[in-house]
Amino acid sequence: MEKHRCGWCVGDPLYEAYHDQEWGVPVYEDDQLFEFLILETFQAGLSWITVLRKRENFRKAFDFFDYKKIANYDDDKIAELLQNEGIIRNKLKINATVNNAKAFIKVQEEFDSFSNYIWDFVDGKPIKNSFKNYKDAPANTPLSDTISKDLKKRGFKFVGSTVIYAHMQATGMVNDHEVSCFRYSEV
Repeated sequence: MEKHRCGWCVGDPLYEAYHDQEWGVPVYEDDQLFEFLILETFQAGLSWITVLRKRENFRKAFDFFDYKKIANYDDDKIAELLQNEGIIRNKLKINATVNNAKAFIKVQEEFDSFSNYIWDFVDGKPIKNSFKNYKDAPANTPLSDTISKDLKKRGFKFVGSTVIYAHMQATGMVNDHEVSCFRYSEV
């Protein structure tokens, strides 16, 4: 019998695998949190599947999302990234990635980890919503507004409330699986 999945991923094997294995699973490791933050940044204005299809290219282009290396990218590296056809070549987003790596490190220094900082907004445990249809999930919430404002205050770029809510969904800070989805009770 076929498992019921959230409607947004059905029909695309890559989307379904991402949904089944990653989306909504709580992420507490800084390396993974940074990767999702950067991928969500690049998604701004685009569809998630576009970014997902280029994910491996992003990993290679951005030193497997090593934020310590990215924080030290120079103009030559940025120029190289702008020529990389395997990623989304948006100069503002590439520059934001370098900037955000620096801001990420500052947050780590202040809170011992980015995970401590970001998960404190939800008291360390996922918010479990109960949507029957994925279309009922919001694009942003008052909490994503708060997190977005705080990140901007700390120098992050391309972290609007919608980007942050998508990050919260992806990293399991919020469980927005449809209640009938087999993953709803698993995550």
